Amino acid sequence: GGVAGVSGPAASVAAGAARSEFAASGLRGQRSLAATEAARGWAGALLPAVAACGAVGALTWRGRQRKRRLCSRAGSASVATIRDRVAVVEPGLPGVMLRTTIPSPRVNPATAWPPGKPRFTTDYPEEYDLADPKGSFERVGKRILQELVEELPDLYEMPGKEVNWVRESLEYNVLGGKMNRGLIVVETGVRLMQSQGREPTNRDLNRFAVLGWAVELLQACMLMADDMMDGSLTRRGHPCWYRRPEVGMLNTNDFLMVEMFVYKVLKRHFGQEEYFTWLMDLFLETTFQTECGQLLDSSCANCSLEELTLERWTLIVKYKTAFYSFYLPVALSMLVTGVRDRAAFDTAREVLLMMGVYFQAQDDYLDAFANPEELGKVGTDIQDKKCSWLFAHAYHQKGNAESRAQLEQHYGNCKVGSAEELGIKELYQRLGLQELYADYEADTVAQLQRYRREVEAVGLPWSIFERSFQLIYKRRK
Repeated sequence: GGVAGVSGPAASVAAGAARSEFAASGLRGQRSLAATEAARGWAGALLPAVAACGAVGALTWRGRQRKRRLCSRAGSASVATIRDRVAVVEPGLPGVMLRTTIPSPRVNPATAWPPGKPRFTTDYPEEYDLADPKGSFERVGKRILQELVEELPDLYEMPGKEVNWVRESLEYNVLGGKMNRGLIVVETGVRLMQSQGREPTNRDLNRFAVLGWAVELLQACMLMADDMMDGSLTRRGHPCWYRRPEVGMLNTNDFLMVEMFVYKVLKRHFGQEEYFTWLMDLFLETTFQTECGQLLDSSCANCSLEELTLERWTLIVKYKTAFYSFYLPVALSMLVTGVRDRAAFDTAREVLLMMGVYFQAQDDYLDAFANPEELGKVGTDIQDKKCSWLFAHAYHQKGNAESRAQLEQHYGNCKVGSAEELGIKELYQRLGLQELYADYEADTVAQLQRYRREVEAVGLPWSIFERSFQLIYKRRK
């Protein structure tokens, strides 16, 4: 059903050249590779240039000379054509022939255990309907979660009870959100391909959605960890996963597993692509950037109120939110659609980080002023002494001695729903922070429009960024 393991021995890449070169090499006491191949029935002979050069490293200096000529002849062969393994002759004791088998560069021999691993998904028979973007995206997500769970008993010897636990954790924490980050991957991929004069196939659409769900998995693990660290009560209208009686501290292992599922998805669906390592690198770098932001955020508990400045807030939200929520989805689609110009990535990053900072200012505003039922969570920024957009302006720019004294007494020293928390929200209103936020939002819209010429100059469609902003502009949850 679209799941492929490593395929059988590849067709010969340069068998004729290999036989003539090794037969003439004069290695005493050893049979030529051609003779070995005939005796043992190896189909095909040699790997393409990269694998051949790496595999025959133990030959004598005369053998190495032959190897160089062989690599030159095989240079036009593609590494992707080798799907299994290749036999290579190595020098040994007189009269003894040693054979080494070199696995395909697409399969890591250190992790290809137990039998059947790795599994690659290569076919996507279900139609991805762009007329129903959320429905199609959700169907791909459910299929991915099923793939992840199905591997656990076969490839990781996991008992049924724990398999069911993982399934419930994934369904509870990964599904059910707005899915904006994941949907942006699909929309960006479509717009990029169309700007390149190509129409995405059904396979393209499904693979964009797979990358989108890798982002959603990363989002889920970040929220699972963040909720526990912040002592949050609800998420998406339900109790946070860690607050369920049977979960508690088990959440620590659960969110780590969800993070690892990101890389399981990437390997299963993109492990045979040449750009696979770039996808891995982008996710690893983005995850580390996010964790740096999380450290800056969590460290606020040990900061004085004087240290909770607008500059610190900007640094926190840039790293904790903007990279993974805005830059990552677009950069993924750029990579898989063939964008390689560094200037394009630099320009996209600048615009998208600006959007991410605005998004977090929204989040801080909604934490204080949105209806918890509509927002889907209970705001805890005041209780948790967060370095928020509202606090930084209230304490450092808009406040007077009296308002700062109120904040010093109660900010981070009150409970959600208490009179003290309500008093701080009323202070925000008296200081005009709602009007200040409206001005900030209008300035952000104007600033975004000024980037349009730069974006188009590096060959990216402006509609990508316009659409990303539409998804968050004046949001209420």
